Amino acid sequence: QVQLVESGGGLVQAGGSLRLSCSASGRLFNINRMGWYRQAPGKERELVAVVTRGSSANYADSVRGRFTISRDLAENVYLQMNSLKPEDTAVYYCNAVGYSVSPLRNFEVWGQGTLVTVSS
Repeated sequence: QVQLVESGGGLVQAGGSLRLSCSASGRLFNINRMGWYRQAPGKERELVAVVTRGSSANYADSVRGRFTISRDLAENVYLQMNSLKPEDTAVYYCNAVGYSVSPLRNFEVWGQGTLVTVSS
């Protein structure tokens, strides 16, 4: 079973930066897409950024130009967040979509979430 562990959240002032990390672990799996989602209090979870195995990335309009998603061959994914705004305050969740080799089956897994708080 694939598991995701996130780190890097915290409290930062508006205009500051944070870097989130997410590591995938398990046996005999391949991840096609990794991404970050966030959920602010009282709101639905929303896509922040996703990156494919070929490093093709997509971003929400609200973060494009400020956030950068990246991925390495060790199945880690990162989210560099610059010029943070108070409206970026949320719990950030790592997500992975792929398939396990034995048994052969698709999966989608989520991390436990990491809180990012941006003060004004």
